[in-house]
Amino acid sequence: MIFCSAAVASDQWVVYEGGQGPGKGKHIVLVGGDEEYRSEEALPQLGKILAKRHGFKCTVLFAIDPQSGEINPEKGDNLPGLEALKDADLMIIFTRFRNLPDDQMQHIVDYVESGRPIIGLRTSTHAFNIPEDKKFGRWGWASKKWDGGFGRQVLGETWINHHGNHGSQSTRGLIAEGRKDHPIVRGIKDGDVWGPTDVYGVRLPLPGDSQPIVLGQVLEGMQPDSKPVDGKQNDPMMPVAWTKTYETKDGKKARVFTTTMGAATDLTSEGTRRMLVNAAYWALRIEEKISPTSSVEIVGKYDPSPFKFGGYRKGIKPADHAMKPE
Repeated sequence: MIFCSAAVASDQWVVYEGGQGPGKGKHIVLVGGDEEYRSEEALPQLGKILAKRHGFKCTVLFAIDPQSGEINPEKGDNLPGLEALKDADLMIIFTRFRNLPDDQMQHIVDYVESGRPIIGLRTSTHAFNIPEDKKFGRWGWASKKWDGGFGRQVLGETWINHHGNHGSQSTRGLIAEGRKDHPIVRGIKDGDVWGPTDVYGVRLPLPGDSQPIVLGQVLEGMQPDSKPVDGKQNDPMMPVAWTKTYETKDGKKARVFTTTMGAATDLTSEGTRRMLVNAAYWALRIEEKISPTSSVEIVGKYDPSPFKFGGYRKGIKPADHAMKPE
């Protein structure tokens, strides 16, 4: 039986203390901050699942309005608590166009260059929008100095386009050819991964040793049983989840998993949740512990807001995401 203590909430972030389970002793830091896809709702739920169902300690960070102490994903230059990355075993990042001050950005850079594993969700392909003349300008999504910045160089792609029609064509995940035995899709079959978010465009082939794991079938509508669209949107299908390695300056090779899915509404799909949980095990090199029947059940009440700009819930503080006894 997996045990998880109640969450410990600070003023600016929240910690879920993992108990017994395969993840016991591992610390995952989930870094959020995007204006559209409700990372501020998705990451606390994912953290709760990883902690309560699997035993990982999870720290969830948010974009914070320093005046009110409230979560404000439109505050693109303040993401407190990144010091937690110093002792993290895994970083899960879900940010969009952040322009963080150098002292905050330094923690992310130090983590990436340490060779520890990384999981990138949805808009993390364009995680940063930093002017080229700033200290960490090359990490920006449109960097020319470091082609595509963090997204392209570390995760495998930067922002390209909406391949599916945004808001009207959802995504069905199909396991890529030759990947049915990959640990990340253990317990998952074609169609289990689904989300109302659309497929993002990527440039094929993906760079380096990138390996597509799940392809995104563009659907005509916004339901899991909607029909696939005909034509070039599905020929070829874009990868929506892939693995790669990132080689640091001193030659360390970090495991990286990227998915252009992961919005708060995508987590209503059990298959999508399982993919993300499995990816955490894989990234941490404990894939032998992945069970195809392990619980990825939602923890507590979860009613995710629809994705849209300006759609975040006002007046919420990190402590409001504390784990409540079930």
